[in-house]
Amino acid sequence: MTHNLKKTFAMLLLAIFGSTFLYNCEPDPDSLGEQLFNGDAAQGNEIAYPVIAYNYNNNDSIRSDASRLISGLNESGATTNVAVLGAFTESQFGMQRASYVTQLRMPVDNFDFNGANPKVDSVVLVVRPPANTAANTYFFEGDSLKTNTYTKADFPVDGVATEVSIEKKTYPVRKYGKIGGASKSMKINVHEITTFLDTNDDKFKRSNVSVNTGELLGSGVFDGNISSTSITKKSDNSVVFTGNLGFRMKLSNTDFFQTHILDKKGKPELQDAANFIRYFKGIKISVDETDKYLYQFSPNDLQLIMYYKYDKTDNGTTTRPQTTLSFNLGGANAHIGLYEYSRSGSSVAAALAASKPDEGDERLFVQGMGGPSVVVKIKDETIADLKKIYVEKKAGIVSAKIRIYLDAATWKNTGSTEDRRFTLLTNTLDANGKIDYKKLAFTSDLTNGLGLYYYKENLGYYDFVVTKTIKDLVEGKKETVDGTEQLIVNKPLIITAGTFAANATGTLLGVRNTTRAFDMNRIILTGVDKTNTNPKRIQLMVTYGTKK
Repeated sequence: MTHNLKKTFAMLLLAIFGSTFLYNCEPDPDSLGEQLFNGDAAQGNEIAYPVIAYNYNNNDSIRSDASRLISGLNESGATTNVAVLGAFTESQFGMQRASYVTQLRMPVDNFDFNGANPKVDSVVLVVRPPANTAANTYFFEGDSLKTNTYTKADFPVDGVATEVSIEKKTYPVRKYGKIGGASKSMKINVHEITTFLDTNDDKFKRSNVSVNTGELLGSGVFDGNISSTSITKKSDNSVVFTGNLGFRMKLSNTDFFQTHILDKKGKPELQDAANFIRYFKGIKISVDETDKYLYQFSPNDLQLIMYYKYDKTDNGTTTRPQTTLSFNLGGANAHIGLYEYSRSGSSVAAALAASKPDEGDERLFVQGMGGPSVVVKIKDETIADLKKIYVEKKAGIVSAKIRIYLDAATWKNTGSTEDRRFTLLTNTLDANGKIDYKKLAFTSDLTNGLGLYYYKENLGYYDFVVTKTIKDLVEGKKETVDGTEQLIVNKPLIITAGTFAANATGTLLGVRNTTRAFDMNRIILTGVDKTNTNPKRIQLMVTYGTKK
């Protein structure tokens, strides 16, 4: 296709290089070919080349420990964390269920429980959303706030029946899967775990590790909503209680906490954190169901609060005031997102079993949380052809992108709000065709500020930016590897679910710091077509220009 590039490539000169964007909704050509056209009339051509693209089996396993549950850094430099809970089944990807295990610690060593004869009143687990506000993208319906305000005449305040005003604000969480009706509620279980989470053992960093459970500590029904509560005295509007946004679940097994915690007062089990995490090894949060929905929460903001009474003697008078013990479930503890799958009879199982790395696959399956990725290979003959054009026509590559269409015929997600994100990385496969995720690298396009991909929603395709990647290969550019300068080689490209984690200013945290370990999305894309008749087959689209 030929164009008058005097007009067509005017957009090339816009400030692309000053940007660190990763994706956008409307594609713009990059400015790598700018020097070819300044002050000159020129003509441009776009050529479509076939590529090899195939499904890559990650064996439903991913690193999902605390270091991989990081979504970014906030303004103060602290990490923000995300984990997933729930289950969802559909015919294309099968069943996926997410649980979460974590260690916990006493607030201080040798906790003395304030006094003698401590007895448990109740224990509450609070699960909070990834950001403690309703105005964020983790909520399914941002405009669905419901406020309920009522008066209670005999609310106990310091042991005295008091008239209070109670305000409860309720928000639905953002869900992925089936929503509403019979799928609205899930049963959440909390178990003691009996396996020590040894952070020095790599298997306890993986999503498919086996973790044994002991006693059931409690269960509750989650109806898809989280709420905040404020209680104030009617007499003077003073605040009695504030419960920040979250889902509060009362744990019924108070005997466990009495015998395992309070009755151990002064004993070695509570002496220090090292002893405690080997004694009370942690908790597992899971769901019974297999076909409801997935939702995200903030693991470092989990709260496990034990309410108890103890003997307090003043001037010969003994009373039993109530107080609380808040266990530490934060960042000092081992965390693991546990994911299980049942792929039997699913489309993805058949596709992975029949995958052809040498030829490519007709449909491409991408799923987060240990699901499949896609490997894309630019053919060597494509690079050879572009080199010939570069030399013989004195052409300059203006843009190159891998165009991938959604497979709309087989993937329709009508019940959930999708927030699809991808990463595009480069890697050298080993002799067995395996990806070494420790050796993944950013594409040169991303490191040079050219972005990652664009989504053309009305046409249903993604354009992954590979302009500099292709340009470097065609022009014979060199790179330094292990102290030796060598020609840049044609490496496979890896497409995975998720996006790159970044700090508050948008700086990426690193090539392995992505949201893939807790990205709930999945998608089917159109792959190769051996007959070259499907106009929506995956292709490399290269635009080059020549002077008139």
